[in-house]
Amino acid sequence: MAQRLLDNINNPADLKKLSVDKLPILAQEIRDVIINTVASSGGHLASSLGAVELIIGIHYCLNAPEDIIIWDVGHQAYAHKILTGRKDRFSTLRKTGGLSGFPNKYESEYDVFTTGHGSTSISTALGMAVAKDIEQKNYKVVAVIGDASLGGGMALEALNHAGHLHKNMLVILNDNEMSISKSVGALSKYLNRIITAPVYNKIRKDIENLLARVPRFGFSVIRSARRLEEGLKNLLVPGMLFEELGFRYFGPIDGNDVAMVINTIKNIVNLDEPVLLHVVTKKGKGYSFAEKGPEKFHGISGFNVNTGEKIAAVKDIVPEEGFTKAFGNKIVEIAKDNKRIVAITAAMPEGTGLNKFANIFPDRFFDVGMAEQHAVGFAAGLARAGFKPVVAIYSTFLQRSYDQLLHDVCLQNLNVVLMLDRAGLVGKDGPTHHGAFDISYIRHLPNIVSMAPRNEEELNNMFNWAISYDKGPVAIRYPRGASYKYCSSESAITALADESRTPITLGKGEVLKKGKDATIVSIGYMSNIVLEAASFLTKDGIDAEIINARFIKPLDIELIIESILKTGKLFTVEENALSGGFGSGVLELIIDKVRKYIIIKNMALPDKFIEHGDRALLLDKYGLSSRKIKETIKRVLDSPPQK
Repeated sequence: MAQRLLDNINNPADLKKLSVDKLPILAQEIRDVIINTVASSGGHLASSLGAVELIIGIHYCLNAPEDIIIWDVGHQAYAHKILTGRKDRFSTLRKTGGLSGFPNKYESEYDVFTTGHGSTSISTALGMAVAKDIEQKNYKVVAVIGDASLGGGMALEALNHAGHLHKNMLVILNDNEMSISKSVGALSKYLNRIITAPVYNKIRKDIENLLARVPRFGFSVIRSARRLEEGLKNLLVPGMLFEELGFRYFGPIDGNDVAMVINTIKNIVNLDEPVLLHVVTKKGKGYSFAEKGPEKFHGISGFNVNTGEKIAAVKDIVPEEGFTKAFGNKIVEIAKDNKRIVAITAAMPEGTGLNKFANIFPDRFFDVGMAEQHAVGFAAGLARAGFKPVVAIYSTFLQRSYDQLLHDVCLQNLNVVLMLDRAGLVGKDGPTHHGAFDISYIRHLPNIVSMAPRNEEELNNMFNWAISYDKGPVAIRYPRGASYKYCSSESAITALADESRTPITLGKGEVLKKGKDATIVSIGYMSNIVLEAASFLTKDGIDAEIINARFIKPLDIELIIESILKTGKLFTVEENALSGGFGSGVLELIIDKVRKYIIIKNMALPDKFIEHGDRALLLDKYGLSSRKIKETIKRVLDSPPQK
């Protein structure tokens, strides 16, 4: 087997030993590695394939890690990992203990920031460019940002500030013309405004009339001009926008032409001013199935390289069988009769299950793009006008809207329904995507009601209740996948199959299993895992009472106190950070109401950012699997009380 060019490249210095004419061959070798790895491990394929030549060009021209390269989101940076000493470990991508699917500062000195959220790179790059000048150092600072991220408010604020400060930095806009969802907003429409302006069209018509009078050549010139019009628009208009913000604009250039990328970067990287290079790349390039279906291959689990078809593993979490689809179907069902319901998402219509709603009620569906802050503020305006906005956003991304939750929704006490998908650990996407903090950052906000269903049927009932509730905002958190996924015992699965036993009533929980030896209070789908743990405890002679709290706020403290006065032992279980979480809320309310001595243990995620890995393994590692919950409870009960 012939040796690959890639075999001799262990760092960017090795890359520079190749002549430019060899780099297209290297690009294909890198693509082959990415395709075959993602086929096994899953990951963000289409965006990474499109950025291969761009990444080669960046490293060919810069001197990383001395020069700073900051990736926005970072799901396009697989080629960067391969070229910076990680190719031999690339097969471990997104696996427990392996490489992260995103840039990770703890993984490599070439990853300046640990990233995973959009619109952040220009701000952090500008900070480093300012630090460089203060310290009078001479390294280069480059931010690589996608077209979807550029529409985020933070990115636009950073562009404005960078142009004002006039610092030496390079922003590379990777425009793959295919964001996760279609680009939204006035920014993209601005690119078309010039050719629709009356003045432009009057001048255009006058010139055409003049040219038409020119013998022989007039009409051919008009045809050529019309063919050039779109090209001229793309060349001229983006430049006008960025130049107004204080940047020197170059492009657009073909980002999949590695020689062009290298020549351009070499020509502009030493300019002593803020520079924006606009490159156009093809998402999914080099793999026909990804080119034809970039949305399908944006984030994908294992697939067959020869057919492009997804391989359904036994442990795959299939949204069609879980909470996401249950919500998607339920909102459509209710919206048929309730014309005041509108749905909002931030570039995730499929991931949140709203694609069906979007198809049936296009006039009541709003994808605001990668702009979570605006999504919540926008919802507040709709609610103030009498509509019932439903905002579906992943838990980790709703963090970006904290001030809007406080100022625009809770302070105004508006009837907004927040659907927090991907709550808890999400597995292979790691710390930037785990929904481990939403209970903590929502629980202390006044006026809001916070809930969590234990199964899909309870989600439907909670959503029905939330739509009818007219006294303020409601947040419902739920995980990706199906409620039964992490349970194995037959008795527990039987219990899960039951529909909710009592109707949803504000602030009321339910007893799933009566017992006398210990009280276990859990929230949401963790109640399923606790039920299984209780079945294990029964075999050890421990009869636990299981309470599904349902409401995080307001909490059914009377039900909990009634139980712990009987058992004298309280355990809380949640898949959220321990600090400020559900268990903290329980303790805050019982501390003044329970006078007798009781044993208390809170089980939750530790005070750290949880790494990526298989979700079941992570739950077990951090004590939240059914067997680990059982072991913790038994250990506490077997230990002598310390007074």
